[in-house]
Amino acid sequence: MEIITTAEGWQFLLRWIHFMAGITWIGMLYYFNFVQTPFFGTELGGTARGAVVRGLVPNALWWFRWGAMFTFLSGWTIVLWKLHQGIAIGDGYMTRILSGGLLGTLMWANVWFVIWPAQQVVIRSAEQVAGGGQPIAEAAARGARAGLSSRTNTLFSIPMLFFMGSASHLTSFNNGHHDRIYFLLYLIVVGFFEWNSLSGSGQPRHKFLSTVSGTIHAGLGLTLVLYLLGAIINS
Repeated sequence: MEIITTAEGWQFLLRWIHFMAGITWIGMLYYFNFVQTPFFGTELGGTARGAVVRGLVPNALWWFRWGAMFTFLSGWTIVLWKLHQGIAIGDGYMTRILSGGLLGTLMWANVWFVIWPAQQVVIRSAEQVAGGGQPIAEAAARGARAGLSSRTNTLFSIPMLFFMGSASHLTSFNNGHHDRIYFLLYLIVVGFFEWNSLSGSGQPRHKFLSTVSGTIHAGLGLTLVLYLLGAIINS
């Protein structure tokens, strides 16, 4: 019974919860962006959109937002536990974990404070139309804002998963030296993409997020930029 009688066992349980919640969250994120949104752009998808928004989307969003919440809570509990064990902020392991964790935190905030409130309006509008009423005037704009934020989260997920995976493996990368410079540049780069997602939809600078391939390529590009920042600063 060491799994519940030892600190190591409890750490494993936390990590297990973190993995399961994260898979649920990111799996739903990829479903929305790689499957549902392109489907809505087809003729059949356009016809079925109202029924899907009323019937499927609310349930999918439940798993989506609570997967995000449990990933967020379990992740930061693990970080606090590591700090309690004596792993300092300046340690290379912690630098890599925080590089991923800060992206995950932005993604969590986008889910709960941008995507979910906007989707509630979209769902209510679809229900009103199905009941013979008029669509909510702001629903289209709120839906576009939610879509832009969701695409940004998809972009962020690529470097987030890279840094989480690198924590125990790429020990020569982001070794904790010059952390202040690294995180300053990190926040500037990541902050640009987050600002871009919050500054209103339909702008020319949002064009790369209009397609699945553009979003994936931007995510890979952001991963490379952050990796090179860490490698150059710590060289």
